[in-house]
Amino acid sequence: MRATLNIPDDLISEVRKATGEKSKTKAITIAMKEFIRQKKIKQLIALRGKIRIEDVTGDLDKLELEEMKENDKRWRNR
Repeated sequence: MRATLNIPDDLISEVRKATGEKSKTKAITIAMKEFIRQKKIKQLIALRGKIRIEDVTGDLDKLELEEMKENDKRWRNR
């Protein structure tokens, strides 16, 4: 999408230096993506302690072993 923006030259220069990009478009795109990524990380960190996640890996492992034993029995009885 094309857009006409009034961005101070010194800010664009700083973004280009920080990103290592020569292209203004690429530099600004990288900066915007990084800004959004950091916002999402902050939102996830804010959820710490608010969401309870139950660890069911042990139960899943047991079920998988049982299923493997059943499959093994089926194949041996053929």
